Amino acid sequence: MIDRAVTFLVPEGIDDPARVSGGNLYDRRIRDGLGGQGWRVSTVEAPDAAGATSTLRGLPGGATVLVDGLVGLWAAEGIAAAAGRLRIVVLAHMVAAAFPGATDATMAAERRMFAAADRVVVTSSWTAKELSRRGLVTSERIAVAVPGVDVAEAPGEGPKNRLDLLCVGVVAPHKGQDVLLDALARIPEQGWTCRIVGSSRPFGDFASSVARDAQRFSGRVRMTGVLHGPELAAEYRRGALLVAPSRVESSGMAIAEARGHGVPVVAAAVGGIPDTVAGGGAVLVPPGDPEALAVALGAWMTDPALRTRLRTEVRAARVGLPTWAGSVSAVARALEAS
Repeated sequence: MIDRAVTFLVPEGIDDPARVSGGNLYDRRIRDGLGGQGWRVSTVEAPDAAGATSTLRGLPGGATVLVDGLVGLWAAEGIAAAAGRLRIVVLAHMVAAAFPGATDATMAAERRMFAAADRVVVTSSWTAKELSRRGLVTSERIAVAVPGVDVAEAPGEGPKNRLDLLCVGVVAPHKGQDVLLDALARIPEQGWTCRIVGSSRPFGDFASSVARDAQRFSGRVRMTGVLHGPELAAEYRRGALLVAPSRVESSGMAIAEARGHGVPVVAAAVGGIPDTVAGGGAVLVPPGDPEALAVALGAWMTDPALRTRLRTEVRAARVGLPTWAGSVSAVARALEAS
């Protein structure tokens, strides 16, 4: 019988409210869920490659370690050195090689990390297929654990002409907030507002550029910074439409949360997003295309029948949304099989 003890190597600050991200939220839910299922989880925050490598060296032979993929990229050499001595499971939130501008060094580190892992847990079927397609991981070593959704109480019908747009996610080039602002600039002022929720810290120069660009909308676009808990839930209740203009996306946790709150979505058809919105309640547009996004947003704003249809579809889709208990169970099975 497997020893139900696991060391979870995560990025520094995953519990820091100022560093809210989909990856940090996922890690916390898995950590807490495994503990609730009888696993003894020792969480170690790795500030850098040296810290992660030191932790790996200090673990006894045969120990099970779950490594967040971001940490794994920093410490690929340390993971490779520990292969065979430790039972290594990599939790991959993304495929680094899929990002525009990924360097040769990053792609080499990613390949080294995956080659050393006994098992790889991914957060979407798209990621699993992408890893196989790129020859990074064989399919039999991959387990899929999609993010769960906290389904809110049944939403009310609400006003039919609300035009409050919401965009949730770290303010970063791969999330495409610049594409959203470019699209909004093409739409006549029709009473709409847009709130951009997310941390500006990890990609400061990009976030500053987005903030400057937002000023041209005379207060109709507001950047709230990080919100969590009741504040974030209030934004989902307030928002009439979630906009996800990502250039790269493995699954789209904000999209799933919006669907849990009964909020329709306009999103880029990229990565795992089409899988996340399966079941209806969404309009997909090509990634990085502000004109196509503007057309989709304009249709939402001017077509009451479209708004009604998408609201009806997203409410019906809430019944089959994945749960966090299912996510934790999938990760636990991967740990047991590694």
